[in-house]
Amino acid sequence: AEDRNKFLQVLHSLDIPLPTGSTAFTLEESLKIAHSIGYPVLVRPSYVLGGRAMQIVYSDRELEEYMAAAVQAAQNHTILIDKYIVGREVEVDAVSDGKDVVIPGIMELIERAGVHSGDSFSVYPPWNLSPAVRRQIVDTCIRIGKELRIKGLFNIQFVIDPEDHLLVLEANLRASRTVPVLSKITGVPMVDLATRIMLGTSLADLGYRTGLIPESPLVTVKAPVFSFSRMTTVDPFLGPEMKSTGEVMGTDTSCIRALTKAMLASSMKIPDRGNTGKTAVNGSVYDKTTEFIIARKG
Repeated sequence: AEDRNKFLQVLHSLDIPLPTGSTAFTLEESLKIAHSIGYPVLVRPSYVLGGRAMQIVYSDRELEEYMAAAVQAAQNHTILIDKYIVGREVEVDAVSDGKDVVIPGIMELIERAGVHSGDSFSVYPPWNLSPAVRRQIVDTCIRIGKELRIKGLFNIQFVIDPEDHLLVLEANLRASRTVPVLSKITGVPMVDLATRIMLGTSLADLGYRTGLIPESPLVTVKAPVFSFSRMTTVDPFLGPEMKSTGEVMGTDTSCIRALTKAMLASSMKIPDRGNTGKTAVNGSVYDKTTEFIIARKG
């Protein structure tokens, strides 16, 4: 799925929706795409990890500045330009043997769409998804896994727009950073299963069948770990480019308890009412002032 154009063809053939967009090599091509789909747009080089050089762009001027720098990061690969969708993000890790697709769990991200998943808090099981959207997520993962004949681990990231429409953001045919978290939560040995599949064993032989594993009664929150106190030149505003240096998890019977554990594990201070502390704020250059005011008011 690293070849964006081929992946788009697969999604179109399966009638799976995705944000409007295209690929470009030059500034002229990128401006034409941005004008056709409308700002804001999400721009990024192909074949990069951690959201490197990924950015939400709001104008021709910003796109021109981005393209001047992104061409170097792209290393002769295309620049991906997609319509930025305001909404909620969901992340799924799955294991496939080319015929069956096992989905240990769905994780719902707390931060707004556009913040890198590695920088976002996420919750398992998802707390704000309708049954219809859950079924669509599972169905989409299964169809993509089978169509691509994936043998091993893969990760799919979705965005849900304000009208509750599900769109595929990207699929990564590799282990993601959430695999250890989901394996710990669900008890599904994802790495072991993927290794056995690549050695020729099927999921059926291992006792698994296609579908979503029944959800745990416990709630788990994954939290990012930041090092802004040591990396003083890094802008603490969160966006598509990953800035966290690690992650932890907290598990309990309620979301608030799991969240508290995760925050404590990541060395985040949980202030008493009225106390102040450092905050990583997510937003664009256009709403930084507003978000600072909100953050100050607490």
